[in-house]
Order: sequence, then C-alpha cells, then structure tokens
Amino acid sequence: MSERVRIIVENVRKAFGAAGGCAQRSRGSLIALGILAVGGYALYANPPMQGVSRGEVAVRLNQITGGTKEFQEGAVVVVPGLHSLRRFSLRDQIYRPEGSDRADGPAPFQTVEGLSIGLDVSIRYALDPAQIATVARALPDDIGGQVVQPAVQGVLYKTLSRYTVREVFSTKRQEIKESVESELKPLLARDGIRLQAVLIGKIDLPRDYKAGMEKLLAEELASEKMRYTLELKEKQVKQTDLEAQADKVRREKAAEAAAEEQIIAAKAQAEAMKHVLPFKQKQIEQRGLEAEAEKIARIKNAEASAQARQIEAAGEAESRRKLADAEAYRQDRIGKIASEQLARDGALIQKNPLLIQKTMADKLSDKISVIIAPTPADGGFIGSALLGAAKTGGRTAPVPAAQNVEENVENAEENGQ
Repeated sequence: MSERVRIIVENVRKAFGAAGGCAQRSRGSLIALGILAVGGYALYANPPMQGVSRGEVAVRLNQITGGTKEFQEGAVVVVPGLHSLRRFSLRDQIYRPEGSDRADGPAPFQTVEGLSIGLDVSIRYALDPAQIATVARALPDDIGGQVVQPAVQGVLYKTLSRYTVREVFSTKRQEIKESVESELKPLLARDGIRLQAVLIGKIDLPRDYKAGMEKLLAEELASEKMRYTLELKEKQVKQTDLEAQADKVRREKAAEAAAEEQIIAAKAQAEAMKHVLPFKQKQIEQRGLEAEAEKIARIKNAEASAQARQIEAAGEAESRRKLADAEAYRQDRIGKIASEQLARDGALIQKNPLLIQKTMADKLSDKISVIIAPTPADGGFIGSALLGAAKTGGRTAPVPAAQNVEENVENAEENGQ
C-alpha cells in the first residue's frame, strides 16, 4: 500500500477513534475501512478518467468482449478491470541506426567488395491513423526498437551489399535512397507504419580505401590538370593566330577607311569652296553696308543729342525766369500782406493798448509763471519798466514793441536758466 493510502487510512482511523480507544472499535468498522481503503487505492492507481493529448490517438480495449474503440484528443472513461487504454503518437518520429555511422564502428555496413563503410541514415516515419485500431493489439510498446529497427537494418544491409564503395560514395547515392524507400515502405505498412522519408547523410569510408582514393584522385587531378593545360596552350596558340589575322584585317580596313575619308574630305572641301567664296564676298559687302549705316546712325544721334540739349537749355532758362517772376510776385504779395497786417495791428493797439500786455504775457507764459511789476506813478503802461523804457524830460520814450518783446524773452530765458 502506498504512503498516500496509508495516510488516508490513518486519518479515517483517527476520526473514528476520537471518542474512544482503538480497543473499542467493532470488527465491522474495520472491515468497512479496509474495503474503503482498497477501493480508494484502486481508484488512485487506475483513475476512471484518462486524457489524450494533442497529436496522440488512444485505443481502448474491452477485456471481456475484446472490442476496441479509438479516441482522439480529450478525456476517455476507463473502467478499472474492464478496460485497458493504449496511447499512440501520430507525430513524425526519427530512427537512426546506432553504431553504423562509422566504418570502424560496432555495426558498419558491408559493400559488394566486402569493405566496411559507415552511413549516417535517418528514417522518418509515423503511425498510420487509419490502421491504428486494427494493429493496436499486435504492436509492441517499443515500436521503434522492435518493429522499425529490424526492418530498416535488414533493408539497408541487403541494399548496400549490391553496390561498391565508389558507387555508394558518389554515383549511386540517389539510386540507393530510392531503392531503400521502395523496399522499406511496404514492409512497414504491414504493421500500420507509414514511411515519410529516407535521408542519407555523411558516408565514412575505410581508412585504407580513403588513402588509396585520395592518391587516385590526386593522380586523376594531375592528369586532368595536364590535359586542361595542353588544351589551354593549344587554344592560346589559336587565339594568338586569330588575333594576328584580325589585327591585320583591322589595319587594312583602317587604311582603306582613312584613304576614303581623305578623298571624301577633299571633295567636300572643294565643293564647299564653291559656296564659301560667294558667301565671303557677300559678307564683305554686308560689313561695308553695316559700317555706313552705323556712321549715319551716329551722325543722326549726335544731331539729335545737340538739339535735345538746346531744347533743354531753353526750357531751363524759361523755367528759371518763371521761377524768378513767381518769387518776386510772392515777395510782393508777402510785403503787402505784412503791411496790411501791421496797419490792422496798429489800429487795434491804438484802440486797445492792453493787447500789448496780453501779447507779452502769452509770449512769456512758457518761461515765467508770475510777473510782479510796480504800478507806474504816473498811471502809465505797467510794462514800461519790464520793456526797458527810457524816460526823457519827464516822459517815457516808447521802445519798439518787437525789440522790447525780444529783450524780455532773452531776459526771461536767462532767469529761467
């Protein structure tokens, strides 16, 4: 009984014996526990539900009736004691004969000469899904070792014994592969195995044979090299002869072409001179006419330029005269307007003498904020002292208004600074 079943029985026994001692249990309880333990172990060892993985096929065998049923990926019900379940992989599998890949190995192949050779062979096979249910009873557990291996070795040994080492190594390689496939495929098909491919890799030759072959190959290579060298020399001689003949023909053709070219050039030059001389004469005449036309054009341009200068001088004189008249007229008008303005201003000042004080205050308003001046004793003009009036004979001599204003402005600027 496994450790897990023993632990389960111990737990059940402890559960029943929690109220009393082990000596107080009844015989019926022990028998029931034994049956329960055996049933649990049977279910644990042979679970009724088993799974089939992807890429596999399972065959369930009925032990009583002998019937079989095939199942794909999923769960399968297996009753212990009634059913047995076998799983088979549908994926491709590879078989390689062990010890046969070297000529000095434990199981080398034999050729028709009796020499041992090593052959790296790979057999790719897979179970035929259509025949698994039929051959499931007959197939052993180790399909590769008990079915594929004997069949492959028998076919390979028999096939390779019909060929020489040189044929196996070089010329008959594809033929051997096809022969093995044609014999091995029906042999494996009888057991429900489908042959996918036969792959032949490296071939290991006997040491003495390899040395002799290398020497033979070296001699053959030397012979081939000599043969190719002689052929190459012969071809080089022929090539030199052909090149000399081609060079001779090329020079002759070049000389003929050069002579013909010179003749054609001379004829063309003579023919061209017939047209060139009249053309040159026409060019000379054309140049004379062009020079005469250019002379006349220059004269015309000079005359036009002189006339234009005269016209410009007359226009400029007339313009200056008109400008002088306009300036004189402007000065005359300005003088008249100024005289009239002075006359109007004098009349206005005579009527309103206080306008002088207002004008002075407006002129000095941006320089002087407050003007303090004493009132004249004689009741005269309050700005007489500021304007710098001079008294003569008890009377104040008036100063021209413009002069007084300018002096007061200068004095105000100096005081402001």
